[in-house]
Amino acid sequence: MRRIYLKGCRKEGIIHEVIDVLRGGGLIIYPTDTVYGLGADAENEDAVRRVYEVKGRPEEKRLTIAVSDMDMLERYALLDDISRKLVERFLPGKLTFILRKTPRVLDSVNPEAIGVRIPNLPIVLEMIRDFGRAITATSANLSGRPPKLDPDEAASEIKADLLLDYGVLPPSRPSTIVDLTKGEPILIREGDVPFKTILREYRRIRKSSR
Repeated sequence: MRRIYLKGCRKEGIIHEVIDVLRGGGLIIYPTDTVYGLGADAENEDAVRRVYEVKGRPEEKRLTIAVSDMDMLERYALLDDISRKLVERFLPGKLTFILRKTPRVLDSVNPEAIGVRIPNLPIVLEMIRDFGRAITATSANLSGRPPKLDPDEAASEIKADLLLDYGVLPPSRPSTIVDLTKGEPILIREGDVPFKTILREYRRIRKSSR
């Protein structure tokens, strides 16, 4: 596995190499604002299958994706006025929103909906933006094992093609996951962003939209 140290390197060359790996169906271990993630081209069926394989992840445990901005998000997810305002309020950030999906989302990623996040780490967002489409955003660890803050620990568990080493990440839990497919938000997993904060903002938006 090739390792690139993100701090102190020229990002132009890094981004070109990342894009080459992703376009070739490869896997990258990359930092986020929560934990290290395992990235593949989310529109490449073979690459997505490889994500499941290297993690030992059951197929019924669906994947999430990372996008660079709201414009890219809306290629994969369907938003109404309220959900759009809520997503814009909290992203980029330590949140994954489950939304109704567009036909662009592979069934192997999720046949029913799509979990989307915009990690708050500028160099990663630039990589995704230049790549031009979503990458998978599952954590870089074997299924059932703890998520990784240390790139060496991630690389010791996951067989990827490229490790983007940003050093040991600050303490953080994985992203809070909130389902918006049924109207009022439903908590799937709580991370550093409290669910009560999201619910309060949702109700404020809904009230002001009446």
